[in-house]
Amino acid sequence: MNSTTDVLDRVVTDLDSVLSGDALAGLPDAERMDVLRVAGEAFRRVEAVVVETTASADPEFSHSFGCRGQNELLQRVLRVDVAGATRVGKVADAVRRDVSPSSGERLPARYPALREALLDGVVGVSGFLAAITPIDKAAHRFGREVLREADAALADYARGYRATERDVETDADDSDTDAAPKADAAPPATPEDLRQFALVLAMVLDPDGPEPSEHGARHQRFVTIGRLKDGLHAIRGHLLPDVAAQLQAIIDAQCNPKTDGPPMPGVQFQPIDDAWPGEPGEPGELGDPSGPESVDRRSAGQKRHDALATALGIAARHEEMPTLGGASPTLVVHVDAKDVAAGTGWARIAGSLAPVGLHVAAHTACTGSIQRVLFDEGRIVGITVTDRVFPVHQRRAILARDKECLIPGCHVPASWCEIHHVVEHSRGGPTHTDNGVALCWWHHRSLDTSGWEIRMNAGVPEIRGPAWWDPHGRWRAPRPSIPTRLTRT
Repeated sequence: MNSTTDVLDRVVTDLDSVLSGDALAGLPDAERMDVLRVAGEAFRRVEAVVVETTASADPEFSHSFGCRGQNELLQRVLRVDVAGATRVGKVADAVRRDVSPSSGERLPARYPALREALLDGVVGVSGFLAAITPIDKAAHRFGREVLREADAALADYARGYRATERDVETDADDSDTDAAPKADAAPPATPEDLRQFALVLAMVLDPDGPEPSEHGARHQRFVTIGRLKDGLHAIRGHLLPDVAAQLQAIIDAQCNPKTDGPPMPGVQFQPIDDAWPGEPGEPGELGDPSGPESVDRRSAGQKRHDALATALGIAARHEEMPTLGGASPTLVVHVDAKDVAAGTGWARIAGSLAPVGLHVAAHTACTGSIQRVLFDEGRIVGITVTDRVFPVHQRRAILARDKECLIPGCHVPASWCEIHHVVEHSRGGPTHTDNGVALCWWHHRSLDTSGWEIRMNAGVPEIRGPAWWDPHGRWRAPRPSIPTRLTRT
């Protein structure tokens, strides 16, 4: 009977044959995608072999081979850096099955369901750590039974199970066997998908809620501006979540690729008619002399933090602050009337000298007001204006619903996304929240050729992916909700 090492040696030999010559360089795109998919399956299983071998080893195993500890041994034998060895060690600790001193049997791992997903090649080291890290941080605040439920939910999510009552009923109706109905299996989750799902799970399962951490955070907030050094001031501190979010929104607005970017550093003098906008404080606020607390008990760092918070609020509302996709662009498309009728040819967008295809102009205008100037042999033959902008209140509602780009696995924040008409405006699609979804620039631009499809089902977006993502070609919700059994009132 072949040993485990012999089996792995044959795998290495087979991989050597794949890598020999330039066979991989000459692959067509379809076969290249298949190679990457199968290589991913092999990669995750090799990681599972490494983790399970490490987890089942005796604590003194590394000393037997001249290494100070597990981390050094993994660095040397796997040829990885300290961080890589540490990641393997963390997963090994989470799947390790200790031996019962009374019976001598292997006890269950701390995350048994995720361990099975690891051994099945569903998740690798990155996905496993993404799933357990948020749970581990809050695990001391809920019991072992809740931890097992979280483990099962994360493993189901990793495998792509999205169980709802409707899914089970539908599967039961369509099944021709007597087997118990299963949840509809969507494509497996990415590590980033698992991380976000685990973050939400940790918040739901934490019985203490966010209050204790918020209370401590308020006392630790501060901002410090360092002394001048080499013409620069260092700034450091701790920001409360709402202040950090406000600052991030301002930075995003300035750095949004749709704008010209933030201005260059320096002072620029220009005439202004009105004074700088300000907002006087209300009597009775902390630190206000006319209020009940005449003594301001805030520390210097806390005062600087609150001053920054006020400044950020004013700056965010200032008329010169760039919006983050809040106002759609006005697009002027110049195109020959014959090309419009034929649906072919080139167009020119104001502000760009390069010709673009009609589909590019249509994409850029999907969320904007369009002013069409029609030419026929150099003569202006028509000017039309079509307003199909999603108003600000509709855009905010769509962003709140979608949270990020609708395409599974793409986690571009919704505030950076464009609003796409699911049924094109030119085909009668309304400018309404039931017909708009958030898509990042790339997925919006490539939607017609990428294989992704979007539809609205009673006002709820649904996605159908390309064959490499979902061979079954089913319509699915873009992201699952938290399982009902794990929610707490």
